[in-house]
Amino acid sequence: MSRTGRKLKLNDEDQKTLVATSRAHSADHRAVMRSKIILMLNEGYSYDSIKAELKVGREAISKWKKRYLESGLDGLKDAPRPGKTAIYTEEDKARVIQKACSKPEGGYSNWSQRRIAKEFGMSQSTVQNILKSHDLKPHKVECWCGKSTDPEFEEKMLNVVGLYMNPPENALVLSVDEKTQIQALDRSQPELPLRPGSAKRLTATYKRHGTGSLIAALSVHDGEITADTIDKNNAQNFLRFLKKIHRKYPKKQLHVIADNLNVHKHKDVKEWVDSKQRMTIHFTPTYSSWLNQIEIWFNIMSKDVLKGAV
Repeated sequence: MSRTGRKLKLNDEDQKTLVATSRAHSADHRAVMRSKIILMLNEGYSYDSIKAELKVGREAISKWKKRYLESGLDGLKDAPRPGKTAIYTEEDKARVIQKACSKPEGGYSNWSQRRIAKEFGMSQSTVQNILKSHDLKPHKVECWCGKSTDPEFEEKMLNVVGLYMNPPENALVLSVDEKTQIQALDRSQPELPLRPGSAKRLTATYKRHGTGSLIAALSVHDGEITADTIDKNNAQNFLRFLKKIHRKYPKKQLHVIADNLNVHKHKDVKEWVDSKQRMTIHFTPTYSSWLNQIEIWFNIMSKDVLKGAV
């Protein structure tokens, strides 16, 4: 005779939950099967009938019946498993974190995962997981801009930003600076152009032709660039360039934004600018040359023109 065993008596709430789970398309397959076993037992089905219908073993039917009788619906959930014993303790992980946050020895500027792993006799992947779990990236460096020591920082900053945002009528705002030490390199062999399946190629060997410097003025509101190459970054070349842009825009009131480089404040420059009614120099605050828009243009030029070029 087929075994039926102890009959179940489901309360209405458990029966509704089990029926809903057994019919849910998104429910876990194991939860569906366990719900159907309990429901069929409740309806008086024999073990053999349940086995044939659900394709499960008699041991599984007996197990989930027993678990339900002991713990109700909670008994149909997976029991917690102990899992694999951890190889490294929390103290080991704390030492990895402390090492990653400390200054490296041996002249290194930063810790690599490989060197930390070697230090503690761990695998690199273990170190990577420990650091990742604490959102630590010792290989990355971010730069930040400290507070300017200029006591007139706010006044100068507002003056420069004001010229950008709301320039005076019939005025031209010119952002001026020098880009020095531009490497004049030539490759020892011709460049091989980009082709399908092959990147642009340059020889690793090159010829040095010294360095060059560029002085440039960006007309902030229309994007026009005026530039000259210079052999030296000195007051004479800066003054010569100011005279050039003064001649180039004869009918405009010129507001020149420059940083605090000594050549920009040379007495010859100051005397000449003071003698011109159409030109005024506005200096950025100390350690705040990033306020000068020409720096953005120099960065674009370095990326798009100088990098990887001849």
